[in-house]
Amino acid sequence: MKNLTKGFTLIELLIVIALLGALAVGLLAALDPFEQLKKGTDTGVRNTVSEFHGAVVRYYAIKNQMPWCADATCTMEAGFTEDTAITLDTIPTTIENITDTGELKTDFSTLAGDATLEKITVFGNNENATVTVCYKPTAKSFVSDPNTKFTATTGVDDCISDPDPAVNTCLWCVK
Repeated sequence: MKNLTKGFTLIELLIVIALLGALAVGLLAALDPFEQLKKGTDTGVRNTVSEFHGAVVRYYAIKNQMPWCADATCTMEAGFTEDTAITLDTIPTTIENITDTGELKTDFSTLAGDATLEKITVFGNNENATVTVCYKPTAKSFVSDPNTKFTATTGVDDCISDPDPAVNTCLWCVK
């Protein structure tokens, strides 16, 4: 009588494990979890940019002056001059002015978070009634977006976006 045992040999098991490992590596390379995290962060910042821009436009429609102006002659808030880029985290009075009119939620700064607010750059001009709100994308798909074309120091539409997010200096803006 022969004693036959059914099962897999060690070689067969090692081949299957190696194939599964190769598939897992290929799947991770295709999904790139860090890129997915960057996309999520960029989407949140982009939403905050759009929300703030809309609030400034509505504020101007109500008050006939930009929210960083202390009066009708537009005495500027400290650290802010016409057509100078500022980050949203440095102008708390502006956010308070918009909040007081009801154009932003009272907890806008808390919900957005300091990390998001410091990524947002604002270019504004009370005389021309213009505002441009921008951020520098970190995800490859947002860097290659056609709207990522604004110069970081002036907000002017003349920047050529580099496909590498680490090298890119152009901003994505809402005008």
